[in-house]
Amino acid sequence: MNQATIAMVAPGISEALIATAMGLFAAIPAVIAYNRYSNQVERLELRLDNFKEEFSSILNRQALSLAEG
Repeated sequence: MNQATIAMVAPGISEALIATAMGLFAAIPAVIAYNRYSNQVERLELRLDNFKEEFSSILNRQALSLAEG
């Protein structure tokens, strides 16, 4: 049975660390961008919901005023 030495496992560990660093280099900006765009979409969705409610209210008032007189 052969003993594993630092010299034998170091290249594999080095490659794994480099791959991890490259993954983090890609993932961190992607998460930041996703969170930013997700927040913008939520704000836009809220604005559109508010517009829908206001517009519906205006149309209802117009319909009632036309029906009354």
